[in-house]
Amino acid sequence: MAQHEKLVIIGSGPAGYTAALYAARANLSPLLIEGFQPGGQLTITSDVENYPGFPEGILGPELMEKFKAQAERFGTRFVLGEVTRVDFSRQPFQIWQEDNLYTAHAVIVATGASAKWLGIQSEAQYRGKGVSACATCDGFFFRGVEVAVVGGGDTAVEEATFLTKYATKVTMIHRRSELRASKVMAERARKNPKIEFAWNSTVDEVLGDGKGMTGVKLKSTKDGSTRVLPAKGLFMGIGHEPNTAVFKGQLAMNEVGYIQVKSPSTCTSMDGVFAAGDVSDPTYRQAVSAAGTGCQAAIDAERWLAEKGIH
Repeated sequence: MAQHEKLVIIGSGPAGYTAALYAARANLSPLLIEGFQPGGQLTITSDVENYPGFPEGILGPELMEKFKAQAERFGTRFVLGEVTRVDFSRQPFQIWQEDNLYTAHAVIVATGASAKWLGIQSEAQYRGKGVSACATCDGFFFRGVEVAVVGGGDTAVEEATFLTKYATKVTMIHRRSELRASKVMAERARKNPKIEFAWNSTVDEVLGDGKGMTGVKLKSTKDGSTRVLPAKGLFMGIGHEPNTAVFKGQLAMNEVGYIQVKSPSTCTSMDGVFAAGDVSDPTYRQAVSAAGTGCQAAIDAERWLAEKGIH
């Protein structure tokens, strides 16, 4: 039997939890399906120093716990697990979380985005044995060794800077001859004595002895020549992709899969479905902007339900 809800929020993180807080305070009694990583990307972020109201900074997981507790205080209910299928073609909408079926008059999608991988075989072979997409989760394991970071944007610089706390040297591998990062971040990387650069290079292969990685085979983007960079760790800093596979064919998206919303609202191409946070934001991707759109989505959903006479 399906469990019927007025409003289902898919995804946690700043957007999902904020949407839940506003929806709960509007007496919508929302059900939030958290995914397998409650709190989203911030749970794999150590120090959050740019979230307003925390002048000393706060740990990412701690900030998300506070978000969740606040939403819970006003009556949000939570389900742990992934949404495996949706049907938005009829009312009420249908949402499957494995074998559990939920129906809902309104849905807020806040499934966020995930780190990108290179997609080469040796990378998969050494994932967890030196290859990582999260410096803040795994940096501690690379004390006193040399590591590398792939990428040239703000994400890559953040990862590299964080890793200098532990590693003796961090080499940034970038396919171009200069960083794409913002001026402040690029300057920070250049001034850090522990950060070096492998310009005009791509990762051709992750090298190792089967137990752990020992280095990276780099390929020149200029002449195709290869060289070996010794490293015990390789971290991805090449951006993110939206977690929207389950919504393909149901909601309009841009060419890389971000859900399209009818700005200045959070309305998607389907009447009664709203999107908030990184899943519909390829531009800013900040905790504070995600929380802001979570608030908007809840207000949009509340108004939509009221117009339909659903209280």
